[in-house]
Amino acid sequence: MAVLVLLAVPAGAETFRFVETDGTVHFTNTPTDPQYQRMGFTSGTERGWLQLPLPDLAPYAREIREAAERYGVEEALIKAVIRVESGFNSRAVSPKGARGLMQLMPGTASMLGVRNSFDPRENIDGGVRHLRGLIDRFGSDLKLALAAYNAGEQAVANHGGIPPFRETRDYVTRILGLFAPAPAVAASPAPEPPQYTYRVESPDGTVTYTNIPPKGKL
Repeated sequence: MAVLVLLAVPAGAETFRFVETDGTVHFTNTPTDPQYQRMGFTSGTERGWLQLPLPDLAPYAREIREAAERYGVEEALIKAVIRVESGFNSRAVSPKGARGLMQLMPGTASMLGVRNSFDPRENIDGGVRHLRGLIDRFGSDLKLALAAYNAGEQAVANHGGIPPFRETRDYVTRILGLFAPAPAVAASPAPEPPQYTYRVESPDGTVTYTNIPPKGKL
């Protein structure tokens, strides 16, 4: 879950909200970053702590499920990417201009046929389709596909692997930490043949027990 960062805010103060890429939510009455969004006036407690519910981090379950089925990408992976990319904020815009839930750059969105990056259904469909293409491009190597989603295919190709960018390496680590692949269903082991013990008595009276069947007992 995202961490709700509560800042001391006077009762009745105008409140601003900002969601980081890892899902952390900040509230303040004195925004210092243009990414803070105005929420209006909010009442607090006597200590000044905001009484605000945690945001619903997955209100797009249907869109995610449909895209997962359409492109063969696990729902858990899509949710992890969205959580890290935008914190489930469909109106998110990065400093570089990436937009929406899956943070599509305008050029990428245009290439994918996404007309409105702020439309959750379009954004998720385009983002998952793009991610599917990267997974195929890099031979199902999820680390490389995620690195390419963050830094671009060319950067991964140029460096022969995950680029040595701190942002990209942290990005891959965070998503893989959130993503839990569905466990493979182990095939039922073939039943072992029944074990028998044979008693063999030699002409001199010696008795031997063995698991090797005597001749004529097969």
